[in-house]
Amino acid sequence: MHEFFRIVGLLIAGAASGLIGSLLGLGGGIFLIPALVLIFKVPMHSAVAAGLVAVIATSSAGGSRNAQKGLANVRLGMTLEVATVLGALAGGLLAPSLPARLLGLLFSTLLLVVSVVLWLRRRSRDAGEYSARGGLLDGRYYEPAARREVRYSIKRLPAALAASMAAGMLSALLGVGGGIVKVPVLHLFCGVPMRAATATSNLMIGVTAAASAMLYLTGGFVPALVCATVSLGVLAGSRAGLWLARRLSEGMIRRIFSAVTLIIAVLMLRRFLAG
Repeated sequence: MHEFFRIVGLLIAGAASGLIGSLLGLGGGIFLIPALVLIFKVPMHSAVAAGLVAVIATSSAGGSRNAQKGLANVRLGMTLEVATVLGALAGGLLAPSLPARLLGLLFSTLLLVVSVVLWLRRRSRDAGEYSARGGLLDGRYYEPAARREVRYSIKRLPAALAASMAAGMLSALLGVGGGIVKVPVLHLFCGVPMRAATATSNLMIGVTAAASAMLYLTGGFVPALVCATVSLGVLAGSRAGLWLARRLSEGMIRRIFSAVTLIIAVLMLRRFLAG
């Protein structure tokens, strides 16, 4: 009976992380890993492996559908993903020589600023206020709230590439998920509408997680029962997140993301200030 309740708990944890992850483009691992460690007493390395599997499941559940609908900007996402991978490699090489505590404090402060900027940002532009110049990376999708197609152009690509590289480096140095940085980069730097930014982020983090998960698999850290149970919950939660995303306004998604970012920033500050 104890094992039954454990499985039910894992399903619920997976569903909750999948819902939030698919809705906000965060993947869900950043919520699932602490739950596995603190509530279900899963060893840290195994929890990280399960979190990566959950990210892959979240990305797979909505990636193809979002790409078909045009919500996920595949060309832009893969372009920025190259910079992210390079940054992650650099972070892995620099990790032994850089003070993780100082980097963590700086990163947490940056997240606080991003959260405030997103929250105070003037209302999301109406569908008609976006425009596209016909660039290679420009995107378009159907906005159900406005009942029309939204076209947008990509801005400040060099700055976005630099920010993506920094995100990959910080991810490798601090063990934080890339989605928490990728969504603000896509929205604030590139001018991608929030709905498309979260969908594109979900696609990107799935690619990153797949590469990382292979390392944990070869190292024997992947707990089969935990991963299988959590993945079932994640798939169900991701479907619910996609359904909810279609019914929320872009401004509401932005403010929810801002609130979640604030919570994560405060928790990270507490962790690194405690030393």
